[in-house]
Amino acid sequence: MAANLLRIDDRQRRARLARRHHLAGRARLADVAEVAADLVGYHGSDPASVFLSARVRLRKPAGTVAALEDALYVDRRLVRTLCMRRTMFVVPVDLVPVVQAAVTDALVPGERRRTVQMVEQAGIAIDGAAWLAEAEAATLAELTARREATGAELAKAVPALSHQIPVGEGKTWAGTVGMSTRVLFLLSTAQRVVRGRPRGSWTSSQYRWSPMEAWLPDEMPALEPASARAELARRYLAGFGPATTADLKWWTGWTVTQTRAALAEVGAVEVMLEGEMHGWVLPDDLEPVRVPASWISFLPSLDPTTMGWQQRGWYLGAHGPALFDRNGNAGPTVWVDGRIVGGWTQRGSGEVVHRCLEDVGAETEAAIAAAGADLEAWLGPMRITPRFPTPLQKELSV
Repeated sequence: MAANLLRIDDRQRRARLARRHHLAGRARLADVAEVAADLVGYHGSDPASVFLSARVRLRKPAGTVAALEDALYVDRRLVRTLCMRRTMFVVPVDLVPVVQAAVTDALVPGERRRTVQMVEQAGIAIDGAAWLAEAEAATLAELTARREATGAELAKAVPALSHQIPVGEGKTWAGTVGMSTRVLFLLSTAQRVVRGRPRGSWTSSQYRWSPMEAWLPDEMPALEPASARAELARRYLAGFGPATTADLKWWTGWTVTQTRAALAEVGAVEVMLEGEMHGWVLPDDLEPVRVPASWISFLPSLDPTTMGWQQRGWYLGAHGPALFDRNGNAGPTVWVDGRIVGGWTQRGSGEVVHRCLEDVGAETEAAIAAAGADLEAWLGPMRITPRFPTPLQKELSV
């Protein structure tokens, strides 16, 4: 059977990546929301990475910050939401009901049980579920009256949110978590509140919160989970195909059964990848893609391209231990023609420094240095510190 499958080699996969992720020069776009749609969202755990991921894919990178802030906070075409792999993404508004039904709804019961347990174990209330329901209602009422508020402002106004809960007792990372953090997390996961413009600069994660209806006045449609999973699989394969079953399962956080059902629903076509791996593409994606001209990109930590597949050998090679932390979070990477060849960081002085982990030749090394200088000039006085340091990033920061 394998002999009859269409074969897609690594060179063709890199050509698709370059064009569909808008990294090759002529593949760049003018609109931050269009980029987000093709990437199925910007990875949003590190606020700075959202802007850096957009910058490298735009035809006019100078205006990235203003364009992305307008799309998030003025036009509201993009929104931050928890979805794939329990991770924050910045996605187009029309994708919110899809990821909600396909991924996020399944997370809510477990997170609610966890919070109830935390409330009861901390001695805040005997009936944690009733206490939490009251805390959520009071928070929503206060937020509706204010229209917008930070977590700290809400904690002062809603007594239930002022509680601090111990976590990790007896461990080296022991500390406390504010109940405001947990309640707002639950409300946002249920799409009842939304993160808005942060305090401070675009690198801040101290978000202002708003009721969902104030942010998105049209009621969000409720989709059937299986249909939503099929739509999410279709969008993923359109941007990231060919991909293996393991890739899609990991990227979404689904079960194997859910993953296979979604692939079947979209009519995914099985193909053979290098290394005799079986992958999938959409039915209309069988023709080869023209290989673009040579390109270089400095991608930030947790960039959606770097984090797009679980099986990364075809673009990462053997560089994983230097460029990923122990929890699987990608650090800042240097790409050449669809492959990761090294990493980079910004030092405290503002200097952008990089290191290649393989021989790329003098000409390519000079082009990489020039790309790093462009990024340094764009950052200017802004200082970027990845939230998940990796071994190479730590070395370069010294």
